[in-house]
Amino acid sequence: MQVPFAELKIQPRFVPPLDPDFLPAGLFNRAYRELARGRGAVPLALALERADGSLSRYDTIVAAPGTLPQELTNFYVERIVKFLLWQRGGYKVYVGGPQDIGRYIASAYAPGGARQFDAEFMGGVYERPFEVVVTTPEGVPETRETSIALGRHLDGCRVGFDLGASDRKASAVMDGQVVYSEEVPWDPRHASDPDYHYQGIMASIRSAASHLPRLDAVGGSAAGIYINNRPRVASLFRAVPPKEFAEKIAPMFQRISAELGVPVEVVNDGEVTALAGSMSIGDNPVLGISMGSSQAGGYVNAQGNITGWLNELAFVPIDYRPDAPADEWSGDIGCGVQYFSQVGAIRVAEAGGMKFEPGQGLPEKLVVLQERMRVGDPLAAQVYRTIGVFLGYALGHYADFYDLKHVLVLGRVTTGPGGELMLDQAREVLRAEFPEPAERIRLALPDEANRRVGQAIAAASLPASPKGAAR
Repeated sequence: MQVPFAELKIQPRFVPPLDPDFLPAGLFNRAYRELARGRGAVPLALALERADGSLSRYDTIVAAPGTLPQELTNFYVERIVKFLLWQRGGYKVYVGGPQDIGRYIASAYAPGGARQFDAEFMGGVYERPFEVVVTTPEGVPETRETSIALGRHLDGCRVGFDLGASDRKASAVMDGQVVYSEEVPWDPRHASDPDYHYQGIMASIRSAASHLPRLDAVGGSAAGIYINNRPRVASLFRAVPPKEFAEKIAPMFQRISAELGVPVEVVNDGEVTALAGSMSIGDNPVLGISMGSSQAGGYVNAQGNITGWLNELAFVPIDYRPDAPADEWSGDIGCGVQYFSQVGAIRVAEAGGMKFEPGQGLPEKLVVLQERMRVGDPLAAQVYRTIGVFLGYALGHYADFYDLKHVLVLGRVTTGPGGELMLDQAREVLRAEFPEPAERIRLALPDEANRRVGQAIAAASLPASPKGAAR
């Protein structure tokens, strides 16, 4: 689809030094709505329904039919639907507005359409056939959100673990205090044997538990989508064949719970990031963004609870240029993983001319980038300024979809002086381009101790201790 971007006359005030063609989604959407109002706007309502009956509605406007090129309007709506799907999740999408728009979205998510990956993914997550309902704004259901309290159980002897793409972290926590922590390298994304994953996770739990007088509960975090402690989709297990995934990976944490004889609770690592932030700040809402092997997101609402949302920000589009970098998994372009992860950091560094040793993996390249930042390399500083511009514009865009107050950013990409430089640049972009949300958003990096200890405590706090646990 050829989108006439020139109609909108978008002029960013900040250009990422090493990625100058970046087209901020937030500026595009704002310019489109302003132009639509000037030509005569009509309402558009979108809603996403999940398997438990909960539903998220999002209201916006579009240009009245015939007043702007249809390709421009279709693109605007399609990108919003994509954002909502990966932020909030759903197997059924209601599109209430001009019928041409609804039919376009339905075709994009049909077999063979541009968003077939997303439709199949969401159908698998919610175990329902994916569908698009074309209707009027009045035909779109109202919001029916649910939320649950997450974690904050600090009593007793607990283990908290975090499963990353390059290492496993595990901590022993006694009455809210970390008494032991370890990191063990591993390579889960290329391991097709389910026992590799099971044995590695159990080894980390048992190692941490050996530093406790007893074990009352285990809590963990990992990239991916987890529903009722069952991995639905997770990049860590992508090499496991589907049949063995269903038979051994999906029920793995229930098996671990049974073998250890204690409750085990596992959630998305972004949710634990947000929970850790909420626990340390003592205030809400909190959006957690983790920049590691991928981009993870988590959200604690104003009541201090999590919702049934996915918050898979790695798949959320933030760059609208037609030749934006593509995500290797979904094939879509301009999505968060290419900007806020090891993948994104090294993509930017190499585009700027930074050289790495042949055969180095992303974690090793990131270490090189960070060491060059520590010794004052101006090219490394440009990498972090570039990511900071991305982040400032992305947060302005996120503010259209989240109630934002505290934004906590962490992960391996943020380690060292580059993290602070990145956040300073993001704050500057926010203040200049999005002054209203900038006034209420508190953007922060946790200190090095809290990045590790706070995350471990939050993960360990996930399960409630069973009644009658030894004291």
